[in-house]
Amino acid sequence: MLNQLENPLLPQRTWRQILSDFGSTYAANALIGFIFAATGPVAVMLAVGTRGGLSPQELASWVFGVFFVNGLVSMLMSWRYTTPLAFGWTIPGSVLVGPALQHLTFPEVIGAFYVTSALVLVLGLSGWVKRLMAALPMPIVMGMVAGVFLRFGLDIVRALQSDVAIAAPMVAVFLLLSARADWGRRLPPVIGALLVGALAVAVSGRLDASAVGQLSLVQPVIQVPVWSFAAMLELVVPLAITVLVVQNGQGVAVLKNAGHEPPVNMIAVACGVGAAVSAVFGAVSTCLTGPTNGLLTSSGDKHRHYTGALMFGVLAVLFGLMAPTFTGLMLAAPKEFIMVLGGLAMLRVLQGAFLASFGAGKFSLGALVSLLVTVADIGLFNIGAAFWALVVGFAVSWWMERGDFQNR
Repeated sequence: MLNQLENPLLPQRTWRQILSDFGSTYAANALIGFIFAATGPVAVMLAVGTRGGLSPQELASWVFGVFFVNGLVSMLMSWRYTTPLAFGWTIPGSVLVGPALQHLTFPEVIGAFYVTSALVLVLGLSGWVKRLMAALPMPIVMGMVAGVFLRFGLDIVRALQSDVAIAAPMVAVFLLLSARADWGRRLPPVIGALLVGALAVAVSGRLDASAVGQLSLVQPVIQVPVWSFAAMLELVVPLAITVLVVQNGQGVAVLKNAGHEPPVNMIAVACGVGAAVSAVFGAVSTCLTGPTNGLLTSSGDKHRHYTGALMFGVLAVLFGLMAPTFTGLMLAAPKEFIMVLGGLAMLRVLQGAFLASFGAGKFSLGALVSLLVTVADIGLFNIGAAFWALVVGFAVSWWMERGDFQNR
């Protein structure tokens, strides 16, 4: 099985070479990617866990698991392959866990996490994952990715309507710095928007001081699994699909669109191992993230993007160690601040996703259907819309655009 795993195309970089490749652009991309991971997705995780009756200690342990473990995986994989490979956790998988916790115990859910990790690991070692992804037409996959990322662009418009005092200065500074290449090199547009937004929040007195926690280290809770057939039947296959097809599919498509060659089988293996370690602390399965890798590759030189992933991994590890403190800090600002910051950072990525979906002319109808199904965000059988977008988009192209398959 090991002969299915991809070898690095480039030699590992030394510390001196890594520092030489690093720069403000990649630090900015890493910071924005980290802010993404530490705000909205964390809120989803906490909401799911709270409704499921988890204790504050179990929730903190969950946050520790997804950040600390996946931060280490991100650093190791990005260094080994000299490619931006940022790992996180499956957000659709977290959503799947919510209904399950209404009738299953948390130890039973964790047992399903372990089985999912084993399934993902076997599929990665076998090489089947790469064959599956190679069979999917890229425009259809990128149509799904564009549908997932579209909400980030729409968030800019919504924030301008709901809180113009914070959103408008951020957008104005971003456009100003983007207008001239020399200005953008001196101060990356997204960092300029971040600084102006932070100033606007401070001047308006909108920082929620009560949400800022005291400096404290997390105390992980080691979870003992319970093996339940009902939990495995309900969760294992949907979780594996969200990891390998939905989440990893997004991440691989984003990286390929940026000119990288991600090691698909090795990514699945890393997800399997990361998921098993994360489950020790009660955390949901590991995956290759789409939005974060999109941010890491949104600007700068391709061969230096990996340095942003390394910094992202460091920030994730620190966040995991001090989860209560940093969660409070990240969520203390108005939500419009994060909405605009994320939307501006994703504009070029979203543009690239649309060009990859419809620019080549092939599979354009399937890509459109994939986009529409994703935006509709209606899941079936406890499986999210992104997966069904690929299924329906592929089916429509197979029926209506069969010539595109023959001319691949």
